[in-house]
Amino acid sequence: MSKGTEPTSPRIGASRAKKEKIVAEIAEKVGKAKALFFANYQGMTHKQLEELKKALRAVGAELVVTKNTLLARVLQTTDYRPQPAVDGRQLTVDSLQGPTATLFAYEDPLLPLKALAKSIKTLKLPIIKFGIFEGKLLAEAEVIRLSTLPSREVLLTQLVIGMKAPLFGLHRALNWNMQRFVLTLKTIEDKKNS
Repeated sequence: MSKGTEPTSPRIGASRAKKEKIVAEIAEKVGKAKALFFANYQGMTHKQLEELKKALRAVGAELVVTKNTLLARVLQTTDYRPQPAVDGRQLTVDSLQGPTATLFAYEDPLLPLKALAKSIKTLKLPIIKFGIFEGKLLAEAEVIRLSTLPSREVLLTQLVIGMKAPLFGLHRALNWNMQRFVLTLKTIEDKKNS
């Protein structure tokens, strides 16, 4: 062994391997997610955090707590880099300060947001930092506004009902005219028979 070169410690190698594994897992979750939302979970008890995780799993989402540096590395190296926000904000490592829990929405992004909003309403926690939805960076207020929208199923139901309403109106109008016509014929027949 030459002077000045020391073997790398197995502990450092194991730590690096562990971090690389975590980064790969997060990158996989980011790849599957339709939307990402970031929140500060500080102040929540373990039980409250586990209840929130359970509620989110029920609606096709996952809440994961990781180191901000590892999360930032994944977001910088994946295709999930959001476009700048309307006000020019960009996603940076500084955006991920303090304890951060990431909400990965794998299915309908609105349902997990509703579960998160319910937790915020009852506990005043967690505090939303920002979100990435449809490739756009969203501020806290925009994420909360998004959580108030009806779910996809409700919107589709409203659309179908809205499309059916004119048809039902036409059916009633035509049916009324047919009924009037039949009543008129019945009245004429009754007059002839009397």
